Amino acid sequence: MSGADQLWPVDPSYEPLGGARDLTHRDADWSGLGVLVVGLGVSGFAAADALLERGARVTVVSPDTNPAIAERAQVLEVLGARVVAGEPLGDRAPEDTDLVVTSPGVPPTNPLLVACAQAGIPVWGEVELAWRMRPKEGAAPWLTVTGTNGKTTCVTMLESILLAAGLRATAAGNVGLPILEAVLHPEPYEVLAVELSTFQLHWSRSISPYAAVCLNVAPDHVDWHGSYEEYRRMKGRIYERAQVACLFNVQDPQTEQLVRDADVVEGCRAVGFTLGIPARSMLGLVEDVLADRAFVQQRQTSAAELCSLDDLATADGAPAPPHYVADALAAAGLARAYDVAPAAVREGLRAYAPQPHRVQPVGVVGDVRFVDDSKATNPPAARASLTAYEHVVWVAGGQLKGADVDDLVREVAARLRGAVLIGVDRQQIADALARHAPDVPVRQLSSTDTGVMDEVLREASALARPGDVVLLAPAAASKDMFPGYDMRGDAFAAAVRRLAESAGEPGS
Repeated sequence: MSGADQLWPVDPSYEPLGGARDLTHRDADWSGLGVLVVGLGVSGFAAADALLERGARVTVVSPDTNPAIAERAQVLEVLGARVVAGEPLGDRAPEDTDLVVTSPGVPPTNPLLVACAQAGIPVWGEVELAWRMRPKEGAAPWLTVTGTNGKTTCVTMLESILLAAGLRATAAGNVGLPILEAVLHPEPYEVLAVELSTFQLHWSRSISPYAAVCLNVAPDHVDWHGSYEEYRRMKGRIYERAQVACLFNVQDPQTEQLVRDADVVEGCRAVGFTLGIPARSMLGLVEDVLADRAFVQQRQTSAAELCSLDDLATADGAPAPPHYVADALAAAGLARAYDVAPAAVREGLRAYAPQPHRVQPVGVVGDVRFVDDSKATNPPAARASLTAYEHVVWVAGGQLKGADVDDLVREVAARLRGAVLIGVDRQQIADALARHAPDVPVRQLSSTDTGVMDEVLREASALARPGDVVLLAPAAASKDMFPGYDMRGDAFAAAVRRLAESAGEPGS
């Protein structure tokens, strides 16, 4: 069936508010509804604006305040909202609250959200609200992506493929357009590539994606979810009510189990993707070709050629690392589930420009390559990056958030030429290196100044040999030293440029 022909069933298991209102589409009766919006970031503002436009009574609360929040608050107050910013959230909603719409950053243990749940007030995330703000007829299907690592790469690859197919499409959700903006866009999209985090999935109840994928699952954000099992369970929500296909990673059996556990629309297929030769109803590699044996008529005996590994080569001509190929297979699978032709998949992947700070080459100095993978903010992401290179000087450290790095160090020890460690949890990584890679030279830098990257590169260059890679793959979050992983990567790239200039080389 063509993607455009698929019908969108209303989830019958979801109770209307107060048993009276059928809030399943944007043209429902939202008037007079008392809504508490928690958070005044981009998504909170979009939620409040959409609800006000439909006649809801909106109160917005934000514990934070800054110039951007103040500007949004002023706009919403003009539109008729009550806004309280810069004050603690408290532990109860206003008396006339019928619904709470919360920012994905607010954990479910927050006293205000706990009190609302105990009072029987529904709590939605902005993604749930966006799903219910779709038009009653002709709503754009959602192709949804989650995973501990690779979400943004996969969903932007998917966007590139959909655009190559001539579809009006965009990446939305946790990347690209805020999902409400995409759903309410005055020029409607034909299909949406939607990235969803576990924070967003936690507050979602009725989303029914056309096709969905969980790329991988590894311990992360356990502090927010309370346990790894709960985090894993939230990843599995990506498959709930899926209509046509649930894609899973053959190399990560947990993802297949999440598909088995999901309650999907009758007839929805389980489709694996693998870095090996694909069996029937899978996508995978046949020699150096990405091949589809899932969405072809004669999948028992034939496959569709999608693109070659050469089409996925990185900006400096290096072969695509395995996790990047896996992301491409997942994106291709979602597109093929939506009936996109193999030629468009090939064109979209060829045209794709990798996102910044994801295995991004940033310079060559003295026959040593420098690669920025600052987005590798947990051990599994760092492992995927480190195993792509034969000899590495590893730049690591930051906030491990309770993650264990012993398995990571044990697996990559033979590849390490040396390690330069920064950040608040650097000693934990140093201890793991001492246990599992005692012959690897380690340099620890105690400075928390963002200018430390120049010293990092001096130490790393001294450890590197011609042909090696100096790789920023921190295995940790950045906010002990930098505002975000992007700023950490920018600082690394800028230091590489300065190192190149001092060596009289172009550095790129």
